[in-house]
Amino acid sequence: MDLFESLSQKITGQDQTIVFPEGTEPRIVGAAARLAADGLVKPIVLGATDKVQAVAKDLNADLAGVQVLDPATYPAEDKQAMLDSLVERRKGKNTPEQAAKMLEDENYFGTMLVYMGKADGMVSGAVHPTGDTVRPALQIIKTKPGSHRISGAFIMQKGEERYVFADCAINIDPDADTLAEIATQSAATAKVFDIDPKVAMLSFSTKGSAKGDMVTKVQEATAKAQAAAPELAIDGEMQFDAAFVEKVGLQKAPGSKVAGHANVFVFPELQSGNIGYKIAQRFGHFEAVGPVLQGLNKPVSDLSRGCSEEDVYKVAIITAAQGLA
Repeated sequence: MDLFESLSQKITGQDQTIVFPEGTEPRIVGAAARLAADGLVKPIVLGATDKVQAVAKDLNADLAGVQVLDPATYPAEDKQAMLDSLVERRKGKNTPEQAAKMLEDENYFGTMLVYMGKADGMVSGAVHPTGDTVRPALQIIKTKPGSHRISGAFIMQKGEERYVFADCAINIDPDADTLAEIATQSAATAKVFDIDPKVAMLSFSTKGSAKGDMVTKVQEATAKAQAAAPELAIDGEMQFDAAFVEKVGLQKAPGSKVAGHANVFVFPELQSGNIGYKIAQRFGHFEAVGPVLQGLNKPVSDLSRGCSEEDVYKVAIITAAQGLA
């Protein structure tokens, strides 16, 4: 079954509410209308009602089932409750006046809807850079218990093939502790997408075939990840061919439960991860879905500013599925 057919079945009838802060962007309005019409999620789009309706009219999109919420006209009592909750959450880091200013930003407003349980997840980034989506999430929703950081994964899909690549979006030069956490987070993400995780910690070395600080870091990260989650199949350090090709895996890492069978690939730093997923996307013709933000208490997804309406639609489905995990 196609990834999105499977996820759509999971979320249908679960009444997951997803907020879209960029409610006057045509790609967002079009996707929200489709999601509502297909009965997959309950969309909330933020923006002035007349402007959202004008965009929908231009698209010939039906907003039935889409809640249009204008932060400027949000009921005073509800806005005060949101302000009080934000001030409390920031624990003295922002005054009420500063918090009120923050809530004028649609990403902060949307994030607070998620934090207060009025939405199950948020999708943003069609017109905002990653930092504008991630910053409110880190300040308000924060990381899951036991997590110390977030990371970004891509789901790579072509036909029946399905893989997780991480971190391709967030951590520029992760240390061993961060890499270990990325590994366990990525395994959890894989399970959301019906992938039985076999996690390869990638390097230019396989089982000590090369030396250097970069290799040592991946070796240490592998040991830390294995200790943190002994129930998971995690192995490394290994080269991509050893992780992916059974014959090479048997030769370079005999006895490994991961070598030759990996489906979750943890890259040693952001540069190689970002390059790797784009090579698979462009040369291998894989569909790259994401980035899926990992490690947050509640799901927030960051779109690419070059995304299409179809991308928004699919990322919202993923976000809703994360909310059920």
